[in-house]
Amino acid sequence: MKALILVGGYGTRLRPLTLTRPKPLIEFANKPMLMHQIEALVDAGVRHIILAVSYNAEMLMKELKAEEERLSIKITMSHEKDPLGTAGPLALAKEVLCQDEEPFFVLNSDVICDFPFKSMIAFHRNHGKEGTIVVTKVSEPSKYGVVVYSPENGQIDRFVEKPQEYVGNKINAGMYIFNPSILSRIQLRPTSIEKEVFPAMASSGNLYAMELSGFWMDVGQPKDFLTGMCLYLNDVKHKTPERLYKGEAAVGNVLVDPSVRIGSNCRIGPDVTIGPDVVIEDGACIKRCTILRGSVIKSHAWLNSCIIGWRCRVGQWARMENVTVLGEDVIVKDELYINGGSVLPHKEISESVQDPRIIM
Repeated sequence: MKALILVGGYGTRLRPLTLTRPKPLIEFANKPMLMHQIEALVDAGVRHIILAVSYNAEMLMKELKAEEERLSIKITMSHEKDPLGTAGPLALAKEVLCQDEEPFFVLNSDVICDFPFKSMIAFHRNHGKEGTIVVTKVSEPSKYGVVVYSPENGQIDRFVEKPQEYVGNKINAGMYIFNPSILSRIQLRPTSIEKEVFPAMASSGNLYAMELSGFWMDVGQPKDFLTGMCLYLNDVKHKTPERLYKGEAAVGNVLVDPSVRIGSNCRIGPDVTIGPDVVIEDGACIKRCTILRGSVIKSHAWLNSCIIGWRCRVGQWARMENVTVLGEDVIVKDELYINGGSVLPHKEISESVQDPRIIM
């Protein structure tokens, strides 16, 4: 089987992290975001993965070469010279996707969940029509496009964009499986699959919805990245609790690379992931944070709801909170307070940031 992952462009929503590394390679729970998807696809029998990219293709391919060999799969780049939206990339990769009559997966690269790819195959084959989309339940449907479908068999009736009165609470989760015949509906031009292709499929009775059980999050921006991390760690706690860190500093769900060094009298958690070669000095307190490879958190620093980029240094007694994001190689001096700062790579911060802003 094949899968097309819509990797897309510059990852502007996840800046400053994406200024030095392509978004799919940013580590989510100590693994590149893209690898969570690829490993789940391989587990469901996918052997050829096409990445629809519009920039940074060389860097992506270089990094994924080893994974291609490790998993015994084929990874190809489908390079968009101009952005093609969410449907155009299917037309661009038509030659590869049409090599046989097998259905293929399509997914957005920002989605993190308990990927239901095996169930999707069974559900799709069972109804026998052209397409299946996965839907997930949300508490505030008025912020999204809602999918209205038959509770009996999943056949989609229509889509309602940001409904003002209640029509349902299931939204498109960004994961699909299609028969190759869908490609006759899509031209090679910028096209929205959600607005231009799906309504036509639904009106001809060719599109079905499969409900996702378990957690789901689009982690394409920092606030949601941290929420997604909390949901993911909770899932790990219930399914593979042996992966969680059990050291004396741990509070709640914490994922720590074995190479991490943690000092005495620290408090790590709840909801923290710490990447390789990180050093946490004595007395540090960290909760609801992701700390990426090679960073140093000095003694008695206090971090809450932060993403610390690669090779950063956070000073002694520093206090950082409110979705503060440090790009790669940022130095925060001792005893500073940072409230919701978004700090570009290779900066040195020597004064406090009282209100959320971008620090260039």
